[in-house]
Amino acid sequence: MNANQDAPPHLAAPGAGIPGIERFFGNLMIRGKAATTTRTQAIAVFEAQRSAILQRLEGLDEPILSQPVLIRRLPGLEDSSRFWSLLMVVDHLRIVNQGITGVIAELGAGRLPAGKVSTADVKPSAQVTKGVIIGFDQGCRDFIDTAAQIPNLKTSLTFPHPWFGPMDAATWHFMIGFHMKLHLRQIDLIRAGLMAS
Repeated sequence: MNANQDAPPHLAAPGAGIPGIERFFGNLMIRGKAATTTRTQAIAVFEAQRSAILQRLEGLDEPILSQPVLIRRLPGLEDSSRFWSLLMVVDHLRIVNQGITGVIAELGAGRLPAGKVSTADVKPSAQVTKGVIIGFDQGCRDFIDTAAQIPNLKTSLTFPHPWFGPMDAATWHFMIGFHMKLHLRQIDLIRAGLMAS
């Protein structure tokens, strides 16, 4: 799709969610895979996604990284997220990863995290700069360090995901790599759109 848009496309409002059928099957997939994935395997997936995302950004200058591209909607992706730049995707991941790091730290310490998660609250800034890449990478390191300090991720306490309901720390721990994998696909579609323009 054309990366050079005269005006932003009309998309659903942030937080509008995804179709119910995607929520249903996404929930089954996440919980099923989280239950059968070890901590080591989950971290390996997370590290692979982090490395792939950083590799996709290498050698691109800020004007390219900052150019929004309209893409088709991927399953699990809100309509409002279809017109992002590469830096906006990275900013979203930085925000979400920081939030999940806080959630597993609290659950691992036997405390219920404050507040609630809203997809509208984790949307990126359209004015984000290239410095967000450093913030994203540091946030990934923080997540790994935090998770390593929690002896048992299968916590009795849970915290609700806005689409998939209550999750223990182990499920949130699995979810972070699963979420990054979705947005790596988004990054690839944005890059394809940039190259086609």
